[in-house]
Amino acid sequence: MDEEFRVLTDRVRASLSSPEETRAHASLLALVRQGSPAAREQLARILVAPEQPLWARETAAFVLGSAGDRRAFETLVLLLNYREPARCATAARVLARLGDPRTARAAAALATNPLRTAYSLHPIRLLVELRAPESVPALVAALERQLAARDRHWPIARACVEGLGAIGDERAVPALTSASRHPRLSAAAAAALARISGGGGLGAAPDAGPARRQATDKSGRARVR
Repeated sequence: MDEEFRVLTDRVRASLSSPEETRAHASLLALVRQGSPAAREQLARILVAPEQPLWARETAAFVLGSAGDRRAFETLVLLLNYREPARCATAARVLARLGDPRTARAAAALATNPLRTAYSLHPIRLLVELRAPESVPALVAALERQLAARDRHWPIARACVEGLGAIGDERAVPALTSASRHPRLSAAAAAALARISGGGGLGAAPDAGPARRQATDKSGRARVR
């Protein structure tokens, strides 16, 4: 988290355009360094206070979300589908750590929103990482929409194909078979289908998760989230 926060801080500093913003950013970092309950309350107020710059909201959401404070959730979801990829990527990483039960539903809604397709790469990647019940249906729906579209977003379609292969759920086979007929997706789709048929995916069928979790818990050797 320290390295991620340094990268975020450097990115924000590079975007500041006035001495006033520079001073405000320094004050915000001083607040973050306090690390006290009172400081966290002030950070939480930044998330909802009017006329706060986006960089201040992002910084506050990063710090709170990384600490498991779910008050950061709404701001992180906003940033997950933002037009700047760096902000999307940061928000996705913090949301994955936050563990809020609303995260998968929000990511699925963003990944399948036809008006936001160009910004859906990080919601798609987050769904793959979460392995939530919403993940496969959302990825299949997003992929099928791309396959049916006249103007396709090939990087988005490829991300869906690769994500479905990584999860390894057989429900993705029809959509992946369709994707394999498109030259730009054929290699990735073939690899994804091979992972599913060969059991090479990192995910499991819907009814296998509880069994795997139970076995792991009994052994006491690992913890499955």
